[in-house]
Amino acid sequence: MKILVACPNGAGTSLMMKIRIQTAVKALNISVEKLEHSSISEGKNIAYEYDVVFCPKNFVNMFKDAEKQGVKICGMKNCLSDQEAKQLLIATGLVVEK
Repeated sequence: MKILVACPNGAGTSLMMKIRIQTAVKALNISVEKLEHSSISEGKNIAYEYDVVFCPKNFVNMFKDAEKQGVKICGMKNCLSDQEAKQLLIATGLVVEK
């Protein structure tokens, strides 16, 4: 699985979200080929290269084009929640909860 994490500047929030997603991926025993973080503007341009894109909930609409191409878009309400990251990964339908 390839996962992109995006936030407005591609620094603070996306890095914190990436750490939460790493924890969720480990808990779900998901094999991840690529897990990167970026700014929203860069993420919009490369999102189609990923299976899943995580971003703060209020930026989900920025990834509509990628979603049309089959990319799963996960908007996080609480960017510091390991549990929410895990639930969103399960909700994509790409993983099965153990």
